[in-house]
Amino acid sequence: MSAFAIVAGAAGGVESIARELVKPLVDRGHVVGVTLTPTAATWLQASDLIRELENLTGLPVRSTPRLPSEKSPHPKPDVYVAAPLSASSVAKLALGIADNQALTSLCENVATTPMVLFPRVNAAHARQPGWAGHLAALRSVGVQLIYGDDVWPLAEPRTADPGRALPWAAIIQAAEDSL
Repeated sequence: MSAFAIVAGAAGGVESIARELVKPLVDRGHVVGVTLTPTAATWLQASDLIRELENLTGLPVRSTPRLPSEKSPHPKPDVYVAAPLSASSVAKLALGIADNQALTSLCENVATTPMVLFPRVNAAHARQPGWAGHLAALRSVGVQLIYGDDVWPLAEPRTADPGRALPWAAIIQAAEDSL
């Protein structure tokens, strides 16, 4: 049985991680711990999806640091799956900025634990001068990006179909292939 750490940010599609990412991994016999950025936690708490995630995994969903005296509530992961992540969270990870629990767990494990990352961005994010460098930095330490026209063609802001599904099958396949 393998352990997956799901780290999700405040990006479109985060509301579907329970049914599209966590449940398939649990159904395949994996242990799954979920950590959210603070804003993603607020979004999911508002629609009672944190309780759904905790029921699926049997573990608490984390979004804040634990006290130094507390034991980690999640098992040591074999693979990190950062999906979906906003452009801001991707940039912070590439720069080593660990300013919340979700980014701390990713920053502490980049280059040492297999990591699959789906940047949920649009064409405007990708045009930012630093974007290509952030992706190159992450690739250089072995982060597997689920990114490109073959899996997620970029749209201009506010032009994509709002019901567009994230490439969950590609994310899950990459995560399991990382074991």
